[in-house]
Amino acid sequence: MTHPPDHSQPPAKAHWTSTSHWTSTYLPDEDATAGLGAKLAAGIGPGMRIYLRGDLGSGKTTLIRGLLRALGVKDTVKSPSYALVELYVVSRLNLYHFDFYRFLNAREFEEAGLADSFRGEGVCLVEWPERAGDALPRPDLDLTLAYAGSGREISVKAQSAAGERCLAQAKNA
Repeated sequence: MTHPPDHSQPPAKAHWTSTSHWTSTYLPDEDATAGLGAKLAAGIGPGMRIYLRGDLGSGKTTLIRGLLRALGVKDTVKSPSYALVELYVVSRLNLYHFDFYRFLNAREFEEAGLADSFRGEGVCLVEWPERAGDALPRPDLDLTLAYAGSGREISVKAQSAAGERCLAQAKNA
C-alpha cells in the first residue's frame, strides 16, 4: 500500500506501486483523481479500450473528465447514465464515454447496438463494464477505484501492449 492502513495521513502526492502489469496508487482527493486521468491521456491511442470499475461516487467520471480535459475537450463531461454514451471528438480521435450502470444483464448491451463502437479506431471509456458481461472485448486498461478513507485507491491493470504503453507514459507524465 502507498498510504497508512487507516488513511489518516495520505501522502502529499500520489505514489505508484507496481508490478509488471499491475499498478496501484492512493488518490487523496478529486484533483488527484482528475490528475491521474490527465496523465493517462498522454498514452491514449486509436482503438484503445479503458474500463473503469468502482462503487457509485468512487471517481470514475472524475477520472474520465480529467482525461478528456487533458486531450482538449471543453464541453461539459458528465456520466452518460441515461444516454448510455457520449461522443467527444478531439482532432481525429473519437472518444466514446459509456456508462452501463443501468444495464441489468449483457443482453441489454447487445440490444442497445453498441458493439460496433468497440470495433475500429474509436477510444472506448467504459464505466460499469461488468454490467455488459462477456459481451465486451478485453480492455487495454482495467481500472478499479475504491473508497480509502477520504480518498480513493486505484488499481490499474494493463491487459495489452497498448495498455502497457499508456501506463508507462502516464507514469512519466
